[in-house]
Amino acid sequence: MPVSGKSAPSPAAATAAPPLSLAVLGLGVFLLVLAPLLAWYVTPRAKVTPVDVDVTTVFTGEGGYFDTAALKTRDHRQITITRHVLGDVAASEKSGRAVWDVSTTVDTPQTLALKDPRRAFQWTTERWVTDRRSNAPVHCCAEAPTRFDGEAYLKFPFDVQKRGYRWWDNTLGAAVPLRFAGTREVRGYPGYRFTGTVPATRTGSRQVPGRLVGRPRQGQIQAEEWYANSGIELVVEPRTGRIMNAVLSPVKTLRAPGSRRTAVTLLRGERLEFTPATQRAQVRLAKADSDKLVLVGRTLPVTTAAAGAVLVPVGVVWVVRGRRTPDGS
Repeated sequence: MPVSGKSAPSPAAATAAPPLSLAVLGLGVFLLVLAPLLAWYVTPRAKVTPVDVDVTTVFTGEGGYFDTAALKTRDHRQITITRHVLGDVAASEKSGRAVWDVSTTVDTPQTLALKDPRRAFQWTTERWVTDRRSNAPVHCCAEAPTRFDGEAYLKFPFDVQKRGYRWWDNTLGAAVPLRFAGTREVRGYPGYRFTGTVPATRTGSRQVPGRLVGRPRQGQIQAEEWYANSGIELVVEPRTGRIMNAVLSPVKTLRAPGSRRTAVTLLRGERLEFTPATQRAQVRLAKADSDKLVLVGRTLPVTTAAAGAVLVPVGVVWVVRGRRTPDGS
């Protein structure tokens, strides 16, 4: 007959751990693995230039322009520069690049009222193609102009450094060196300030009546077009590279062939700056993009690592205790 008393525990009873303890331990390990993945794998892939953009920025300020009807320069007038950027999503997805179509109009009070880029004082269209991670120019996808160059365009690269950058000036048709000039707030949001200038540079030629450039004895003449910019100032959100405010002081003139003197001032802008509405919109976009990068690159990794660091030891203790036999062995 069997002897009465406690029966020996089965092997399963001696080694089984509560399912919930294993789940806690597994979740903790998962979070510890996830944290570095978010910081080192997901974050770099989140830092890509968007392709589905549809953004309009507007500069305004005082200046002068040449009135072709009156054949004289009108001073103390409002000058407006409007730039519309539309992403070509299909071309971007096919190429893996950021493909943006850029339309820029320069308007006087008379042409601005017409609300038609074809009747603007000046209208240019471009197609910019860049690497989505490095922001470097890429020569493909019907890029125009084909000599598009620089490091910064409508935006700077991600993680902006306190150093000089080369910024593409579409009027000059070349990259302009900018220097880091400290910090500045735009609508209460801090950014890095970059400044630069463009010395008077010949950019092309234009056929005009000779008398317009001091050559009255010549009927039509190929006058030289010159461009300068006495003050470029860009304030950039450091994490995203988005330009929150911009100031330009462009001057376009005509000279007689070979002359060193300005004959006609076609356009002169005196600190043409983002409008308050454009500043607010750019700051809002910069803050939203920056917050997303902070969430993925800092908040989530730190939170998941901290949670994992708590759950793993709790799960281990729970599993060990759960494996103990009823008699404490």
